[in-house]
Amino acid sequence: MRRTQEDRTRATRAALVAAARELFAEHGYAAVSAEQIVAAAGVTRGALQHHFGDKKALFAVVLDQMEVELSERIFVATDDPWELLTGGLARFLDACEEPELVQIALRDAPAVLGWQAWREIEARHNLSLIEAGLALAMDAGVIRRQPVRTLAHLLLSSCIEAALLIAAGHPRAETEQTLLALLDGIRAPDAPAR
Repeated sequence: MRRTQEDRTRATRAALVAAARELFAEHGYAAVSAEQIVAAAGVTRGALQHHFGDKKALFAVVLDQMEVELSERIFVATDDPWELLTGGLARFLDACEEPELVQIALRDAPAVLGWQAWREIEARHNLSLIEAGLALAMDAGVIRRQPVRTLAHLLLSSCIEAALLIAAGHPRAETEQTLLALLDGIRAPDAPAR
């Protein structure tokens, strides 16, 4: 069976993303050249330029792919709105201890893409999910009514800062307990104790 141009394009893009992701995770963005990426992917420099433009644009695609995967891991369906929030937080912090995520998403992304672009990617993948979880918790009476979008932004920012602390060597258990205390501070007074 002959491969179509679309199949070849998909395969080339996937090979570049996979090679870049592995190299960025192992060596960091600055230590990886475009030549190393194309050699590992088994394609030409022209293929990188055609599909992504440059190494920085390829990095953004790698980060975006990782954020999609992370969102799928963090947000696990449950009927318990409090567990949705606290369980998601724990799964996020688990991921923040993985070397690949630390190197690409926490160390390199702010420097490579700039703070604003990095935060926009984070928000694109996580903000609406946090908003939905908070709205469910408010509707269930588990947390006090707040402006959902504002609270979601603040919670996302707190989680990102916690991730940066953990990546810098701050104790995970202490960081998680402090974040849980922040969440506990918005619990409704009559919400069941956990």
